[in-house]
Amino acid sequence: MTAKRLFYITLCFCFFSGLSTALASLGPTEELKPTLNKIIDILADSDLSGNQHKEERREKIMTIAIQGFDFLEMAKLVLGRTWNRIDQQQKAHFEQLFTKLLENTYIGKLESYSGQEVKFQDERIKGNRAKVSTIVDNNGMAIPVNYVMLQKASSWKVYDINIEGVSLVRNFREQFKSILRKEKFDGLVKVLEEKNASFLTEESK
Repeated sequence: MTAKRLFYITLCFCFFSGLSTALASLGPTEELKPTLNKIIDILADSDLSGNQHKEERREKIMTIAIQGFDFLEMAKLVLGRTWNRIDQQQKAHFEQLFTKLLENTYIGKLESYSGQEVKFQDERIKGNRAKVSTIVDNNGMAIPVNYVMLQKASSWKVYDINIEGVSLVRNFREQFKSILRKEKFDGLVKVLEEKNASFLTEESK
């Protein structure tokens, strides 16, 4: 191997090593900001507003949300111990149903966006978990919204949202726990399927 070739190989190695280190060093706030900003940009886009653009708008929002939110981790947490009792096919189906439920409920609420400003306050990191605190300025009313994040493969993703002290994951887990106790897993799946179907019925009216 010539000295010149060795030089270029070493240079490339140093470049990609440096790039990997830079990507790995991104903190939770730095990873969350672009995700929220892109979603806000979509909500504020007049070309995507109104019911006639709802499908396109939702698709764009969910494409971004999937990159910044860990829906699999959310599904595991809301299902609790039941998650370990079901097979892979059931887990995949439940994750799909729960993600669709979040789209129908929480994305639906976001679509009433009218210029609210998100202010990032601080972040707290403990191991591979973090909490990013924000304040949403809604017409002079300050609403605290905390994003709870998990680091996987050097990437931080949201797995819970705490709005004014109320945890999204805990709220759903309590609701699902009651259904699981009475109707078991199959009963919960049926409830979610019917709930998601009801949103389609409302949209078609």
